[in-house]
Amino acid sequence: MVTHRPNIVIAISIVLASAILAIAVWVLAQMRDDALRRAQDSVFNVSLLVERDVSRNLEIYDLSLRAAIDGLKQPGIRDLPPTLRQMVLFDGAASAKDMGSILVLDETGTIQYDSQAYPARRLNLADREYFKVQRDSPNVGLYVSRPFIPRVSGTEISIALSRRITRADGSFGGVVVGTLRLAYFRRLFAGMNLGAGGSMALMLSDGTMLMRRPYDPQVIGRSLTGTANYSRFTQQPSGDFFGTAAIDGVERWYAFRHIDMYPLILDVALSTHDIYVEWRHRAWLIGSLIGALDVTIIALAVLFSQQLRQRRAAEEELRELARTDGLTGLNNRRTFEEHAENEWRRAQRNAWPLSMLLIDVDSFKGFNDLYGHSAGDDALIAVARCISQSVRRPGDTAARYGGEEFAVLLPDTDAAAAAVVAETIRAAIQALELRHVASSHHVLTVSIGLACTGGQVFATSRALVNAADEALYEAKDAGRNRVLCYPVAARADSNVPRVVPQH
Repeated sequence: MVTHRPNIVIAISIVLASAILAIAVWVLAQMRDDALRRAQDSVFNVSLLVERDVSRNLEIYDLSLRAAIDGLKQPGIRDLPPTLRQMVLFDGAASAKDMGSILVLDETGTIQYDSQAYPARRLNLADREYFKVQRDSPNVGLYVSRPFIPRVSGTEISIALSRRITRADGSFGGVVVGTLRLAYFRRLFAGMNLGAGGSMALMLSDGTMLMRRPYDPQVIGRSLTGTANYSRFTQQPSGDFFGTAAIDGVERWYAFRHIDMYPLILDVALSTHDIYVEWRHRAWLIGSLIGALDVTIIALAVLFSQQLRQRRAAEEELRELARTDGLTGLNNRRTFEEHAENEWRRAQRNAWPLSMLLIDVDSFKGFNDLYGHSAGDDALIAVARCISQSVRRPGDTAARYGGEEFAVLLPDTDAAAAAVVAETIRAAIQALELRHVASSHHVLTVSIGLACTGGQVFATSRALVNAADEALYEAKDAGRNRVLCYPVAARADSNVPRVVPQH
């Protein structure tokens, strides 16, 4: 089937190439999903690690604030020697790296006790945000402030963690506050591997930026309220999404979480370029190989299809050569006999008339002797052309029967119609006026014998041929250049007009 339909080879190759491409696309899609999942796992691990570190340190610092408040409630605390009082109020956490001073402020905002100095530095911090919040909000609990430069140290930017001191009667008694340098968060973030385009940020619940990686001092303290990403951060306790940073415009995959018990939001993000950079390299390599394979498959199929077409053309040419006469281009005798047998059977089944013409070139041996075989071949070609031009119906068959003899098969044609065709052929050949001095007509002529199944009974197709051949010999004996119909003896009673020779 494939050899008979070369286009099927191309179609099959395209289907095969498409299937390979579809499988490759599916595999690449799975690899892309795997790359994203690995990145997500990495980000979740990093965010969990950072959250726990921050939460633990804030908890320790908060415990220090609580311990100072509890110490202030002890009877006689103010009468203790300064060194002992410092030990009671301030534990060892107050001296940890990145921890600033823990201060006890009275209700006016003046420093009463200082974890790092005795006597306490004489400063009033009533104008600080954390003091105002604790003074005005009895139930705020632990308050984490916006970034600021501590007035006590005046060096690194910090945040303040504060708690309210409430007297026994419930009135405001001051504030315990400690500072935490933002350098702690910067070092913590710097230790995480997020790729070249990754980012990490810690912000207050109100959107105030505390620290971001990559670090930019201009970003610290900036409010993200109103940005698309911050709006998503506030919608749920934790989550993930693809988004574009308002700060640098880089598209990233974000994972965020609210740090337990603290008004802080942590987000960790990987650049989509970094997530898929390795996958892109592999996809390009695999895609190139699959593309080359598909092109090769289709190209080979096209070449194979061309070979099949050439083979079919060659087979068709051989088949045609086997069925036609090489000199005249008409069907050969074998093909004619096959057609004759098939048409005779069809005529018998359908009771259709079937006519046959046998045509012989008059005195052709003499023509060859006088003018040569080359001129004889040219004459036969001219005769074949006249026959072909006179037999035009699709079902009609013309053939070179042998030597200078030709045959014509006319299905569904009675004797009268066949005689008209025969006379047309005879007249057309005579009209060629091919000189033939050995002929009594002085030009090349033909004699034609006609036989028809209409009104006659022929047992086989061969009997029909024999009848036409008999009529042909009668035409030869009658002087050539004429058409006679079988049976010749019944010519006088036949409705077929006798065709007389023309001079």
